[in-house]
Amino acid sequence: MGERMTLTVAIQMDPIEKIDIGGDSSFALALEAQARGHGLLYYGPRDLSYGEGKVTARVRPLNVRAVKGDHFALGEAFVYDLSAADVVLMRQDPPFDMAYISATHILERIHPKTLVVNNPREVRNAPEKLFVTEFADFIPPTLITSDPREVRDFRDRHKEIIIKPLYGNGGTGVFRIGPGDENLGSLLEMFTQFYREPVIVQRYLPEVRKGDKRIILVDGEFAGAINRVPAAGESRSNMHVGGRPEKTELTARERDICAAIGPELKRRGLIFTGIDVIGDYMTEINVTSPTGVQEVKRFGGADIAKLVWDSIQAKVSA
Repeated sequence: MGERMTLTVAIQMDPIEKIDIGGDSSFALALEAQARGHGLLYYGPRDLSYGEGKVTARVRPLNVRAVKGDHFALGEAFVYDLSAADVVLMRQDPPFDMAYISATHILERIHPKTLVVNNPREVRNAPEKLFVTEFADFIPPTLITSDPREVRDFRDRHKEIIIKPLYGNGGTGVFRIGPGDENLGSLLEMFTQFYREPVIVQRYLPEVRKGDKRIILVDGEFAGAINRVPAAGESRSNMHVGGRPEKTELTARERDICAAIGPELKRRGLIFTGIDVIGDYMTEINVTSPTGVQEVKRFGGADIAKLVWDSIQAKVSA
């Protein structure tokens, strides 16, 4: 790192009081920013406004510390013109709904003069479960539809399938349905009632028992990986449903996947992304609010928060 630069960093995120500081990637990014002398401002997506040509947010100065139960302090709230910030980290969790999309439109007004990470236009154009279809050679057989007949035909061909909401996150609403499972019709009715969007259906990958690998890329370059092994009796490997993280290495196939998608992520300004790989197949590209930073470091991998800030600082000073 060259001369020390001091940036004003606004973090748009979910309620900070509710995060798990031992696993939250936004918290790791905030700690690293603070350690570098950057000033932190905190606000939620509902604190964002556009008016009279300005993008503003009702922000509060933020101080973070790695102390469980006492991990943050907030100053007085004030309305701040976000174009005055150097960096905005858009870090709230999906669902990728119209509220999320609206926030990308508003933040697009200030980017790239104020660097928004990740690029809000590209986040909007890359919903995690749809973006992956641009790399068809690397994904399992996949169907996106609202037509129950198509889903049944797909199951007839592939026998075991996974069904999930197209814009969900964190493993919510993910179902594994076998060839004789009579719940399929009822499940599709329920999806239709709860979601206006199509579902995504993929061939079930039995290799998931060995784990669902999270691979993190920073500005299109491989930065670290962690394997997440599902708990017994569970087809989802997400940490908060009992998935167990473990140390891992990249396979030749995974290196090929990174090489194929890396340049495209970099071109789109998707600085911090996380992909999910089961067996030989990539199932998602997470661009909204990827996680895994702390787990990678805990298992002896790179300090990804440092890599992300190195990349951001290089872009801001360019």
